[in-house]
Amino acid sequence: MAAYGLYTHIASNKFRSMLLLAGLFALVYVLVFAGALVAEVVTNGNGTVAYYLNRGFHDLIVAFPFATAAAIAWIAIAYFFHQSMIDAVTGGRDVTRQEEPRLYNLLENLCISRGITMPKLKIMDSPALNAFATGLNPRQYAVTVTTGLLKALNDQEIEAVLGHELTHIKNGDVQLMVVAVIIAGVVGFFGELFFRLFTNLSWSSGGGSWSSGSSSSSRSSSSSSDNKNSGGGAIIVIIIAVVLIVVAWLVSQVVKLALSRSREYLADAGSVELTKNPDAMISALRKIEGRGELPGATSAVMELCLDNPREGFADLFATHPSVQSRVDALVKFAGGHDPGPLPPPADETEQPETDAPEAQADPQSAPPPIPHGPWNDAANAPGPPPVPAPSSAGTAAADPLGPPGNPMGNSMGNPMGPWGRH
Repeated sequence: MAAYGLYTHIASNKFRSMLLLAGLFALVYVLVFAGALVAEVVTNGNGTVAYYLNRGFHDLIVAFPFATAAAIAWIAIAYFFHQSMIDAVTGGRDVTRQEEPRLYNLLENLCISRGITMPKLKIMDSPALNAFATGLNPRQYAVTVTTGLLKALNDQEIEAVLGHELTHIKNGDVQLMVVAVIIAGVVGFFGELFFRLFTNLSWSSGGGSWSSGSSSSSRSSSSSSDNKNSGGGAIIVIIIAVVLIVVAWLVSQVVKLALSRSREYLADAGSVELTKNPDAMISALRKIEGRGELPGATSAVMELCLDNPREGFADLFATHPSVQSRVDALVKFAGGHDPGPLPPPADETEQPETDAPEAQADPQSAPPPIPHGPWNDAANAPGPPPVPAPSSAGTAAADPLGPPGNPMGNSMGNPMGPWGRH
């Protein structure tokens, strides 16, 4: 499907995403086939490669409805409880207009301007700068924002972030990403299950068969000729099953991450369309860059966030495009202005600490200021001048311009001069 504008890009991306999602669901059956091969080797270790493959396909056909039902049940559980599980991991909580009027009004204005059903608003207590959207239907849609992001960004930048998350909801990205994470979780779960099953098996050298560690000693051994003829077939089939499991897991991760990467650009563009302010989106991305790591959050939660600072190997497993590439796209296609990367958080926190001792040491090492006259500020003077010594007669000289009875050296007098402190 050719794409010529923003909306055709969204439609084309949805079409490709549905194909990728169907392929992701097909990986579940690849794992079932690999598990069937392992099960056949366990039950009968004296077969040939052709025998195991035929039996594996037969078992796949038999297990097809059960595997489909299990995957659908997994998705149904996540459909109803995924928001509760995410809140349990992140500590997100619902907020009202009275609790967060600034954030609530910004989100409400965006929804009203585009006729979008307002999602739930959640706050996560974290110094990280990040936000994410969740939900599988209009009653479940929610936008979660960290307290660190509220403190670091101004209203225009927060509005751009909210527009980014609303675009994910409007384009259906949230549903696809949640389902993709769920199916990838199914693939990972069964893959780990089969690996654990495989590691608990032991090869019986005398009988040429695979058996569990507890029952291998009780299995009867076969002849040496059977071992030579059939043992190699079982080993080859086990290797095939392991390769299928590894490939299924890798493909599921790549497909899931490809879905996420392709949608971030469209969400950035959708935010600019909502707010008409590309500079705010660019400025928000620059402030969030490198500061979005949520402590204790799983990789599945980080994949839903505005920015995921966890980088993948050679960008293959990176869930998000780099901030630089997203900013370049906004500058090129939306006409924004890039202020450039901000200094890393470490420099911002270390600079005041290094300057503080010097600032404290300078006043001690610097000489005291020298007063220049009676109008000198008393606050800047190191101290009052010494009180003149009394005369030889034992009486102090009186102040000719002051009130009578107020000598110059008296504690109630003015030590700075005849005109007072000012």
